[in-house]
Order: sequence, then structure tokens, then C-alpha cells
Amino acid sequence: MNRHWMMVLAAGLMEVAWVSGLKHADTALEWTGTALAIIISFAVLIYATKVLPVGTVYAVFTGLGTIGTVIAEMLFFGEPFHLMKLLLVIVLLIGVIGLKVVTDESSSAEEGS
Repeated sequence: MNRHWMMVLAAGLMEVAWVSGLKHADTALEWTGTALAIIISFAVLIYATKVLPVGTVYAVFTGLGTIGTVIAEMLFFGEPFHLMKLLLVIVLLIGVIGLKVVTDESSSAEEGS
């Protein structure tokens, strides 16, 4: 995995932090952390899209954010566990991985031409 995809992964993890912050922040410090997470997340994402295809990057970013937020809410904030929710998150994860794999294959094919 190249560094630009690692940046998308990092931006997705930061998305989990700021989405959770939007729901759970109560103090000025927590709101400041949430705002910083938003800024960092989008700055890293914008940098990655200068090299990678925007549509695929955005789909991976939002997919990772969704998956991470659902899991974080269940693990850290007492969201009830539902098997169907977990199965749907797994389906989403398969789609995100599939987009990344297909994008890498098509990029390699274009470079070889």
C-alpha cells in the first residue's frame, strides 16, 4: 500500500474521531479537538486526492469513517450490538477493499500502456 492510500486510511481514522466528537463533545477542549480532527482529516484527504482518483478516495474515506464510527460507538459509547448491523458493516468493508483493489489494478494497467 503506497503512502497516499495510507493517508486516506489516516484521514478515515480522523473522521471517526471527529464524527464521535460531534456527538459526544461537551467541553471547549473537546470541541477544539473535534475541530482539529476535521481540519486534519480533510487536509490529509485533499492532499491524497492530488495523486489518487477522487471518486474512489472519497468512497474509501467515507466507507472507513462509517465502519469505524459504527464500531467505535459499539465499543466505547454503549451503542447496542446488532448482528445485522455488523454484517452490513462487513459488506461495506468488502466494497471498500474492492474499490481500492480495482483502482490499483486499473492504475497499473494504464501505466503499462
